[in-house]
Amino acid sequence: EVQLVESGGGLVQSGGSLRLSCATSGFTFAATPMKWLRQAPGKELEWVSSIRLTRTDYADFVKGRFTISRDSAKNTLYLQMNSLEPEDTAVYYCAVGSGQNTLGQRGQGTQVTVSS
Repeated sequence: EVQLVESGGGLVQSGGSLRLSCATSGFTFAATPMKWLRQAPGKELEWVSSIRLTRTDYADFVKGRFTISRDSAKNTLYLQMNSLEPEDTAVYYCAVGSGQNTLGQRGQGTQVTVSS
């Protein structure tokens, strides 16, 4: 059974940083493309970043501020978020799969709130 458990969210001031983690189990993590998604209050779910082997991709609105990475020894996906803005306030989800889309099984999410 695929399991994805996000953590690391919280309340941070504008300009601050957070690192999200996604602990995974139930599949071969090292060989599986992964992504981060987010959903802001009252908005649609949107794609944030993807990682496939050594290739990483980012949505324009996080490029240069967020970094996706993975530790295959720990079966864990990360999202380092720097220079956070109030517009980054959302529930962040990790998801299984490739592509710059919102498809794929995801976890329960972790709340990120950025105050101005």
